Amino acid sequence: MNIDTIPAFVRVLRGMSVSALSAALLLAIPFGSASAQAELATVRIQSQAFATQISAEASIEALNQATLAAQMPGRIIDLSVDVGDRVRKGQVLLRIDPAEAAAVVAAADAAVAQAEASLLTARAEYERARSLVARQFLSQSALDSARSQFQAADAQLRAARAQRTQATTVEGYATVVSPLDGVVAARHIEAGEMAQPGRTLLTVYDPARMRAVADLSPQRLAQLGEGVLRATVELNGSRRMLEAAAVTVLPAADARTHTRRLRIDLPPGTEGVQPGSFARVHFHSAPASVASAAPVLIPVVSVLRRGELSAVYVAEGEGRFSLRQVRLGRTVQDGTAVEVLSGLKGDETLALDPVQAGIQTRAASAAR
Repeated sequence: MNIDTIPAFVRVLRGMSVSALSAALLLAIPFGSASAQAELATVRIQSQAFATQISAEASIEALNQATLAAQMPGRIIDLSVDVGDRVRKGQVLLRIDPAEAAAVVAAADAAVAQAEASLLTARAEYERARSLVARQFLSQSALDSARSQFQAADAQLRAARAQRTQATTVEGYATVVSPLDGVVAARHIEAGEMAQPGRTLLTVYDPARMRAVADLSPQRLAQLGEGVLRATVELNGSRRMLEAAAVTVLPAADARTHTRRLRIDLPPGTEGVQPGSFARVHFHSAPASVASAAPVLIPVVSVLRRGELSAVYVAEGEGRFSLRQVRLGRTVQDGTAVEVLSGLKGDETLALDPVQAGIQTRAASAAR
């Protein structure tokens, strides 16, 4: 019996009655010479590379998502979108009353005009002072004073222009546009309400690029090995199974939960997925590429457990079996097989029914 057929074989055995199970064992693969003893079903084991699978709960989020906040105070005078609406990049989403900002811009324009006039006067005074000093009608100190006034007027003009630029920029914040092509996920304000700098207005996301995020403990993550991870995302409700486009393990652990976050990118263009929804991610590690590093797997039903000890019956020929203690590792293949850490080399033949093998071994010893 090949190790790959063990899960199906075990499921059949579990569904049989006692009499049917006895008949199945008698019809299973024989081992040893023909004798009066019942022939036991056996399995030939070997080292086998397998991919580890770990499942984890996850939530869906958008790769590209923007939360828009107000950058100026004012009343919302126009709100043209609602939750679920599709928007385009650059589309106007809402407007804030620009009256206060417009007044600030007007004041900044007046300040610029005043600074320009002051600069003209200071420049003329400076040129006149230079001419008088050249003809020795004015002292050098008077020229220095005129130069200082001219430089101060020039600095005041630059400051006034900067304030006007700032005021114009703030006035532009009255119109809020979409930063991306996407869908409105949430609306945090209503028309007529007052917006203040920093207050959240709208949330927009791109539905074409989504991902699942899950957290794994370092112990579970170590079980997946160091190779490239693959994952299948099971979407809640629809039971859709999607192959992940990529799996990224973030380099830092969370200081509170001590877990590592994994980002699982969904295939581009996946539809019908909303941010915040539940998903289950099945991570798959790549099978071992080196045969010597592959573990030994045995059927779970072949293990005899007595307290903390585990053992199997190994066939020795002529219908005889010997009891051998083993140290077991993790259970794989949907719980039908278990990894052997020590006690077996991987080329032995085991009895699938350890209890019957023990009875037969004791009967054979008594007969001798």
